[in-house]
Amino acid sequence: MAFSRSARLGAVATAAASFLVIAASSAPTPGAPGIGDPYFPQLGNGGYDARHYDLDLAYAPDTGRLDGRTTLTARATQKLSSFDLDLQQLEVTGVQVDGRRAEFTRDGDEITVTPRRALPEGRVFTVSVTYGGIPEPLGGPIIFGSSYGWMKTGDGVFVACEPNAASTWFPSSDHPADKATYDIRIKAPRGLTAVSNGRLVSTYDKGGSTYTHWRESKPMATYLATATIGKFDVRTGRTPGGIPVYVAIDPVLKNGNTVDVYGVTAAATDYWSQVFGPYPFEETGAIVDDMPQAGFSLEVQSKPVYSAVRNETTIVHELAHQWFGDSVSVARWQDTWLNEGFATYAQWLWAEHQGTRSAHDAFLAGYNARPADSAFWQIKVADPQRDTMFASAVYQRGAMTLQVLRERIGDKAFFELLPAWTRLHRYGNADTDDFVRLAERVSGRQLDDLFGPWLFTTGKPAL
Repeated sequence: MAFSRSARLGAVATAAASFLVIAASSAPTPGAPGIGDPYFPQLGNGGYDARHYDLDLAYAPDTGRLDGRTTLTARATQKLSSFDLDLQQLEVTGVQVDGRRAEFTRDGDEITVTPRRALPEGRVFTVSVTYGGIPEPLGGPIIFGSSYGWMKTGDGVFVACEPNAASTWFPSSDHPADKATYDIRIKAPRGLTAVSNGRLVSTYDKGGSTYTHWRESKPMATYLATATIGKFDVRTGRTPGGIPVYVAIDPVLKNGNTVDVYGVTAAATDYWSQVFGPYPFEETGAIVDDMPQAGFSLEVQSKPVYSAVRNETTIVHELAHQWFGDSVSVARWQDTWLNEGFATYAQWLWAEHQGTRSAHDAFLAGYNARPADSAFWQIKVADPQRDTMFASAVYQRGAMTLQVLRERIGDKAFFELLPAWTRLHRYGNADTDDFVRLAERVSGRQLDDLFGPWLFTTGKPAL
């Protein structure tokens, strides 16, 4: 087919315009400074997927100074002209991308890195950040009014970072939706023990320092990372089921502690492996530090940290989190009941297992103890709001929801549902809608009339 001259010129112009549109659409663009979590919009970062963190840390307890070099391996999910990292307070002295110096700017807690050349979509790259300073814990109403994060102790540091304090001690994509594996190397004064996630690769003394290398080979959310340092008595072994155990206890607490931390940790890990599915990590354990200012414990991956152990149920709660929160992590912070409601319900299951009280009786005790006009019932469990995301209703009403579900669908379906949930989302992320859909699929029932009143509305649900 032939064209006239004017038609040919028009075709050329149209083709040129189309080329410009295509070229513009494929131009490199900056990664987003946050993933858009409703509660923490600036946490995490867009444009890449974190794959692995290499943390090299040196801590001086006498001055409180931390010097570090973090190397993040990531995969670009778009064509990147620049990308962000989350880092609070500490000073950055240098950045490299793929071993070459890169420009960076800072706006508050956001570090924007501009590599020498744009990173193609799909490219696996490394970014190394050298930094230092004196980390400070965070505060406010979120964690029961307690400080949290990097907290100096008399002989070292207690590190517990939920929900947004990991970026107070290493640059990261600080959101549980962006999980990665870790190598954590810690230099501390000789005589102190540094405990972190996963398994111990090596430890040795050189000069006046002890160098310790830990490796977490399973994907982990940033807030679950720790580098707790201090004087600890360490006991290692295996659970009766064969899972390696590492328990570190501050000697200040050891003699006065009435709870057998090692024994309960081993027994609970094995029992939850029967109820929730296979234990998801290489090692189980505990870090028990003398940190009364914290007043809380945290489900650090593979080794929960305890600011002293107050009772057995605290241990079984934090170990249940290894499945609910650590292996299966929330996709957004408003779904935190999937962590805390499940771990609280595990406490009820433990009492049932021990023969001290049924989960049904635990449910009724909590339900009947709170009148309809109690503020407890005014928290919407599936969206509790940022400053009340760890309110008691998220824990207790979340657990009540599971007991109501159990009584509706029966024990057979319920105890098929729990390991199905941990298997389906193992090492990944999920939200409330995912759980509702799975519960309906496993039970073969439509459950809107159950989850609606218990999770998505305020007020005391009728029994």
